Amino acid sequence: MRKTLVWLTGGGCFLGLASATLANGWNMPVGVTDVSREIHALHMTIFWICVVIGVAVFGMMFFSLFRYRRSQGAKSANFHEHTTVEVIWTAIPLLILVGMALPATATLKRMYDASEADLDVMITGQQWRWRYDYLGENVSFTSNLSTPRAQVRGEEERTEHYLLDVDEPLVLPVDRKVRFLMTSDDVIHSWWVPELAVKQDAIPGFVNENWVRINEPGIYRGQCAELCGKDHAFMPVVVHAMEEGEFDTWLAERQAAAEAEASGVDREWQMDELMERGEQVYGSICATCHQPDGSGVEPTFPALAGNEGILNDIDRHIDVVLNGVSGTPMAAYRSNLNPVELAAVITYERNAWGNESGDVVQPSEIQSLLE
Repeated sequence: MRKTLVWLTGGGCFLGLASATLANGWNMPVGVTDVSREIHALHMTIFWICVVIGVAVFGMMFFSLFRYRRSQGAKSANFHEHTTVEVIWTAIPLLILVGMALPATATLKRMYDASEADLDVMITGQQWRWRYDYLGENVSFTSNLSTPRAQVRGEEERTEHYLLDVDEPLVLPVDRKVRFLMTSDDVIHSWWVPELAVKQDAIPGFVNENWVRINEPGIYRGQCAELCGKDHAFMPVVVHAMEEGEFDTWLAERQAAAEAEASGVDREWQMDELMERGEQVYGSICATCHQPDGSGVEPTFPALAGNEGILNDIDRHIDVVLNGVSGTPMAAYRSNLNPVELAAVITYERNAWGNESGDVVQPSEIQSLLE
């Protein structure tokens, strides 16, 4: 009787530990989409099946070890195969696997059904940031880590969302099906937001598909889940889910801003205008590699401050920004930035940090090179 109580107590402790583990936040999140909740329910069902099997198997094993140990005079039996037993211990696991596979297959079918979406968003991984294009809406922007480098270096106290804040979150509406088309400009990345139950690789030369329908407005955070280079840890994902009316207002405002900037291609820009806009673009796109003060990280990312190679050859400078440099981490930005942004950042780089070349690159010049 005492041995039986020990076995039952051990099983109870195991179940108690499992419950405590779940309560302490070590489990996967329930999420804010129907698919994420379905995945969580499936996960918990299979988890408890495994718990029951584990308790039964190890309980019987430990019971046998103690009950029939040699010190108590137990002698090993000598027997051969038993067809009925073999059929039973083969059939039961098979039925358990089938019972788990049926709901898992139904969930997978729903996960991969990205048809009939209300909104399409192209997500492009770029070392080390995300670019979002709202297809058919004339809205696109790049999302960069906004955690100050001083915090990374330990010079400032870390904030609540250290390494998980961005300057431009992906804004989505609730209660609408959004299809994601994912690719990469350079290496393999992986766009992952646990509470949305979306984790999809972004692979150069391929377009992968996923989707989400968010049920609750809020801020949801994730990260790149693929080791993609030296700044892999600085490539967070932030999704801001808005009520439908609020999202429509936001989208209209971004469309108006994009149209206003596009209309500025043909006008003459002043130096101070380009410098202001260029500083914004440089801070969000270029500062990660070339440093905020243009000092670079030699030899991989050359300094821009005092760089005679570009200061003495404006055509080469423009070509590098537009077309990148083969065999180096320098990407081509001709398709990632609009003519105003390209002209502004080139002008800024030629006149910041004491460069003072006096050169002003107009958006119309860049537009002619892109055509």
